[in-house]
Amino acid sequence: MNAQTEIRETGKAGRKTARLYRMVMDKHVCPYGIKSKWLLEREGYAVEDHHLTTREETDAFKDEHGVATTPQTFLDGKRIGGYTDLRKHFGYDKADDTGTSYTPVIAVFAVGAALAVALSLFVYQSVLTIRTAEWFVAFSMAMLAMLKLQDVEKFSSMFVGYDLLGRRWVPYAYAYPFLEATAAILMAGRLLPWLSIPIALFIGTVGAVSVFYAVYIQKRDIKCACVGGSANVPLGFVSLTENLAMMGMGIWMLLRMAA
Repeated sequence: MNAQTEIRETGKAGRKTARLYRMVMDKHVCPYGIKSKWLLEREGYAVEDHHLTTREETDAFKDEHGVATTPQTFLDGKRIGGYTDLRKHFGYDKADDTGTSYTPVIAVFAVGAALAVALSLFVYQSVLTIRTAEWFVAFSMAMLAMLKLQDVEKFSSMFVGYDLLGRRWVPYAYAYPFLEATAAILMAGRLLPWLSIPIALFIGTVGAVSVFYAVYIQKRDIKCACVGGSANVPLGFVSLTENLAMMGMGIWMLLRMAA
């Protein structure tokens, strides 16, 4: 097979053409190949879609082009690469030297706020109620705890890197997501305040002091464990706000009990 012929694009009626090679087998269709084809078509390309239907055919293709993975896309006689490379080529993924992102935290708080508003509308026929604020904090805490509980081992490893109590007593790092989930669930229903209030005040206060010390006193640049161990959220203002919100929720419910 002539290499230039293999990777050359041809236009039909002036339309851009891309050449895509992807695995399409009886028991496996590469998801990144599907997404690559969709992305190319979205960008206005007519896709010459070449299926690699056997493991032998796939391995031969990779050997021929000196690549380790499929799918592979060719544009203007040049190999672009896989799906991730294709996204970068079209400018969807901007280069980020730090690799940090607040997207996971924004998603949690946005969904928490939407749930709180929806429930308040259903119960009180109003968006802005005291319960809206309470539910927002409780739902956000619950979702953050859920993310931590996906991999407690990884979370605890990140957590002891900056939490003052977790450093001195490692079991606290393992218990933290369970404590956060317990407080969130109880607060959402205003249940067992004698239990939920002390938990929220304790973990919120220790967390706020730990974050403030690590970020604003020691000036450390580290990742936050607030959304679990897999995300790359920087430790800082957002983390401090999360802990202050837990403290505020605990104080608010304490005042309600005293009233």
